[in-house]
Amino acid sequence: MSWFDLPAEQLRTYAPELRVPDDFAEFWAETLAEARKHELAATFTAIDTGLTVIDTYDVTFAGYGGAPIRGWLHLPAGGAGPLPAVVEYIGYGGGRGLPHERNLFAQAGYAHFVMDTRGQGSAWSVGDTDDAEPAAGAPSIPGFMTRGIMDPATYYYRRVFTDAVRAVEAVRTHPAVDASRVAVTGGSQGGGITLAAAGLVDDLAAAAPDVPFLCDFPRATTLVDSYPYAEIKNYLKIHRGRVDAVYRTLAYFDVAVLCRRANAPALFSVGLMDEVCPPSTVYAAYNGYGGAKQIREYPFNTHEGGAGYHDREKLRWLAGVLG
Repeated sequence: MSWFDLPAEQLRTYAPELRVPDDFAEFWAETLAEARKHELAATFTAIDTGLTVIDTYDVTFAGYGGAPIRGWLHLPAGGAGPLPAVVEYIGYGGGRGLPHERNLFAQAGYAHFVMDTRGQGSAWSVGDTDDAEPAAGAPSIPGFMTRGIMDPATYYYRRVFTDAVRAVEAVRTHPAVDASRVAVTGGSQGGGITLAAAGLVDDLAAAAPDVPFLCDFPRATTLVDSYPYAEIKNYLKIHRGRVDAVYRTLAYFDVAVLCRRANAPALFSVGLMDEVCPPSTVYAAYNGYGGAKQIREYPFNTHEGGAGYHDREKLRWLAGVLG
């Protein structure tokens, strides 16, 4: 693969005029207010993972609609709290995984919370959370991009973004966590959810979205043929009369718009040969991001972005931001 998107100098200034619904702020305020009518009811159950330097808790909390959402909380064994926390969101089709599989930030001395993504966790990493609203059932293979897409009230990512906010609220209830120092991160879909959380939680300490998905839907869905964006393209290929309604719904969930409301410092990453989350769509979010920001470009990388190299960058950056 070679560079296929805008030249680098144009990417760095790309700022599309994205649709913002008139009731955008009210929609999200009402969505979160409705979710908070349900008691958070966060529970943390210690489990034995066989790891001796990390303590792990099986977590359940009430997400959108009061539905039970699962997660892992990893803590450095014997660490003195309260600790800064990193909440991690997962890429498309994956779940929280097995408890020993994802604990990098706990190894670095943070409380590390891994949120399961409702209804996912069957494509590449196991998940344990049903998508119970509406009754869509147990974790399943993608796609999720067109689930409930004819109405913002029923669209799948309304539930997921709300779960992401509630995950931050849940981790803050644990006595080992410093509630004033919570960061969010994730790659691809997890990067998009990170930006949504940054736009919906006004007192985060940091956000680190990697190669984020769910940015600049109008460009992404017409520029690349790759999945998951192709799910929307294929839906509209059949439902020819629904184009306007679909893009109306997506306007409420475009994280390039949501992240304009963010105020936490952010570290982005982008692969300039990425055909899954095109670099221009990442820059649409980056250039509009509301807080202080930095970005790391990986010129010869596709959707893997910086991978382990960028993990090292994030650890250095988080150490400075979270202290």
